[in-house]
Amino acid sequence: MRSGTIVLVVSVFLASAVEMVEALTIVVAVGVTRGWRSALQGVVSALGVLVVLVVAIGPPLVRYVPLSALRIAVGGLLLVFGLQWLRKAVLRATGLKAKHDEDAIFAEHVAELSEGHDATAFVVAFKGVFLEGLEVVVIVLTLGAASHRLALAATAAGAAVVLVAAVGVVVARQLAGVPENAMKMAVGLMLVSFGTFWAGEGVGVNWPGADLAIPVLVGVYGVVAWATVAALGRGAPALGAPRGADADAA
Repeated sequence: MRSGTIVLVVSVFLASAVEMVEALTIVVAVGVTRGWRSALQGVVSALGVLVVLVVAIGPPLVRYVPLSALRIAVGGLLLVFGLQWLRKAVLRATGLKAKHDEDAIFAEHVAELSEGHDATAFVVAFKGVFLEGLEVVVIVLTLGAASHRLALAATAAGAAVVLVAAVGVVVARQLAGVPENAMKMAVGLMLVSFGTFWAGEGVGVNWPGADLAIPVLVGVYGVVAWATVAALGRGAPALGAPRGADADAA
């Protein structure tokens, strides 16, 4: 398997896993509080809509959009997207931004739903899965279409969803131990590296070693991120309790 393919699979898998852990927190809160039937109906409905989006948008992107134009657009989008993930991960690693606390998010959703109705439970579960899954769809479409490996990207995302769901059945409410920030740091590095690589290819850059340049870019950005964490971490004030459901996403 080529290095670019490996990085693609790992990037999509990790990004999908991070988003699905956040969605799982909401779904478990709904299921425990209002009953699993409404929660699972919301989950299935949201996943169905997301699959339709991938099937409807993905093939036309691959088929009709020129590859060079697609890679420039996708490269720029991934750079913006990846830098946002990377910035927040760096700030959390240095203590300048509070980390997510999945247990706190769970408790807040339980409190909100304790006075709700089954229709509310369905909507909350649907919204949680759809909004988190929409970010996964964007990653699958951009990475998969730009590399002409849409099926592979979708498979990696599907594997992440299945794995997180299986783990969720076992650990349910014990989600706080997931190393979310480390995963987001890794995803941010990979998205920025893919963005740099494809934007460069789109404007005619011939990368030395072709796809082998991607792991090198990951390493370079990783060193920069590590140096930034080390520099910002000196004297950074310790924050209080991690954020709950009111924290901004990603």
